[in-house]
Amino acid sequence: MNMYKSLSDKFSLEYVKGELLKTAYGSGDTFLGRLDPRTLIFWYLFFAIVPWFIHNEIILVSFLLFMLMMTYLARVSRLILFILCIGLLSEITVLFIISLFFGGDLASIGPLFWLTIKLAVISLASVAIFTSLDPEKFSDALLRLGVPAQVSFSVSYGYRILPTLIEEFHKVILSYRLRGKPPEKTGLLYWRMGVYYMKILVLSFYPLILNGAKRSRTTVEALETKGFSHSTNNQDVKKLKTAYFSFHRNDYFFIAFSIFYIGLSFTLSIYY
Repeated sequence: MNMYKSLSDKFSLEYVKGELLKTAYGSGDTFLGRLDPRTLIFWYLFFAIVPWFIHNEIILVSFLLFMLMMTYLARVSRLILFILCIGLLSEITVLFIISLFFGGDLASIGPLFWLTIKLAVISLASVAIFTSLDPEKFSDALLRLGVPAQVSFSVSYGYRILPTLIEEFHKVILSYRLRGKPPEKTGLLYWRMGVYYMKILVLSFYPLILNGAKRSRTTVEALETKGFSHSTNNQDVKKLKTAYFSFHRNDYFFIAFSIFYIGLSFTLSIYY
């Protein structure tokens, strides 16, 4: 009972809200957070695509160690890392069970393990970068790189409305809890309470989606009233909006170190 209360306090809805907002809105006081967003985007694209085409174990382990270092520098939330670990473990477990139905055996664990290493590299790169990127700078960087303004604005709008959606989701859950009745018996390992809360979470999504659609329509009408479509096609507006971008010494150092590390990983894979 005491352990259950301790876990409930540590993983309360307020704690989850705070960690999600901290992750979504980035941390500008870290090393990665002070880099130019374009540097982070190109760096992420490399580590999000290249690992899929690599099968050498030395390179994959080197990339994983590099991602762990970047995750530490980005100060990623423990909650996010915990969810990531649970997802990777459940993924390899489910794939192994499925392989047994198609003639697989214990030898299938090896390939599944290295597939999980690839997913870990890509996932850690994603978490490290998007924890360090400010939403406004991220959308402006996409705009500067030639991405259509509607796409870059959608990214920015998704980040901006996230606190509102989380707060509204919290209110809907509280309303269901006030009007509902929790199970009188918790059951073994509190499985009845778990089912009760999962049911509330599922039911809360329906009013959340409806309210989100209403807010989106109101936002579109307000933007069109202020001439959003006209400004997105104006090159002078784009240049003025992204004029603050510039590469600094840390950007060149980060790129040089990444290239050196990647080259060293490939060199080690040749000799070992």
